[in-house]
Amino acid sequence: MRLMFRPRVEGAGNIPGDGPVILAGNHLTFIDSIVLPIVCERQVFFIGKDEYVTGKGLKGRLMAWFFTGVGMIPVDRDGANGGVAALMTGRRVLEEGNVFGIYPEGTRSPDGRLYRGRTGIARLTLMTGAPVVPFAMIGTDKLQPGGAGIPRPGRVTVRFGEPMEFSRYEGMDRDRYVLRAVTDSVMAEVMRLSGQEYVDMYATKAKAA
Repeated sequence: MRLMFRPRVEGAGNIPGDGPVILAGNHLTFIDSIVLPIVCERQVFFIGKDEYVTGKGLKGRLMAWFFTGVGMIPVDRDGANGGVAALMTGRRVLEEGNVFGIYPEGTRSPDGRLYRGRTGIARLTLMTGAPVVPFAMIGTDKLQPGGAGIPRPGRVTVRFGEPMEFSRYEGMDRDRYVLRAVTDSVMAEVMRLSGQEYVDMYATKAKAA
């Protein structure tokens, strides 16, 4: 993967060497979740669709081996309690002192722009006290347009910002105004790092339009 994508990494020293940390960034294409783990010295855990590890036959076993190997934790996100399950999984990872990767937009960008963040990222940092390190994927969408098919070789950049901490909001993880303010602060940093145009609406709504 390193030979294929030749990642250029900026600001890797901003990721704490130990303790819980949330990596929050933009989501351009499927290979973002492959690139992120290979540029971090610490193992990164993240949520993925359970269908990636439940396939049958040789292909299914290979997919399960690969995705669990890169730190994916399968969760049924489409079920009635999918959002709660994903949140609780992230909380468990952080409380164990690990690194949790998340895309606040909730889905891949439909057009390369940066969309409004979901407040799950704010809930996680306020519930666990884990700092948030914003990051930006740059160029992954050029290697895998539309997020489908086999990516072509090329160079990508991953840019990490300085850690953000929100201890001043401790105990306010149920205040929707605080959750929105924290989420917007993180997204503003992701926008600064990525240089993307920001759209103040959810990416899922843009896809459905």
